[in-house]
Amino acid sequence: MRILLVEDDLPIAEGLRHALRREGNSVDVAHDGLVAREALRQEAPYEVIILDLGLPRLDGLTLLREWRGRGITTPVIILTARDESGDRIQGLDSGADDYVTKPFDVNELLARLRAVTRRSTGGAVNELALGGLRMDRTARRVYAGDEEMGLSPREYNLLELLLTRAGKVVSKPQIQEHLSDWDTDLSDSAIDLYMHRLRKRLEGTGVQLRTIRGFGVMLQAGAAGG
Repeated sequence: MRILLVEDDLPIAEGLRHALRREGNSVDVAHDGLVAREALRQEAPYEVIILDLGLPRLDGLTLLREWRGRGITTPVIILTARDESGDRIQGLDSGADDYVTKPFDVNELLARLRAVTRRSTGGAVNELALGGLRMDRTARRVYAGDEEMGLSPREYNLLELLLTRAGKVVSKPQIQEHLSDWDTDLSDSAIDLYMHRLRKRLEGTGVQLRTIRGFGVMLQAGAAGG
């Protein structure tokens, strides 16, 4: 999952980015409101935004109202020290999907993040399956039959992208965008390496990763190959 974290407190931002990456997410961090505004102008495919309110240069509440006014429906979790009831009401009425106050428990925030993501997708895609594969997106585990595959975070994220688009061509730039963030722009050779590893993992699962030359790759049920 690709996340935009908008937080001006550097220790909080770094600690939270580390926790989110440990869960296998790609995280872009904006330390002020104008940088966050520009990030959304680039139309990066964020699946959730974590937003502080007291930001330099442009307040988080103003940002949120701008996004909703532009029709951006990406789930937003407000993370702020403003803990009055009126602040919560204002944030939620402005379009936030959840409101968390500082200090906060990281594990609870991660659970809330998973919850708003489930709600945004209608709660219907928490489990993906193809051939002999089954992916539990809540637990971030993948099974071949009854056996857990034990994928690395990046292998998991790559397979998740391909499973959500099973039967469709996914280009290398799309894969790179999904696996990278502002601090880690993966090279073509790194992408090739992850795809090679995933192909090896998929052997015997009834699922193959096909190369569509000149276009990208496609995940589909069938004998190993491609």
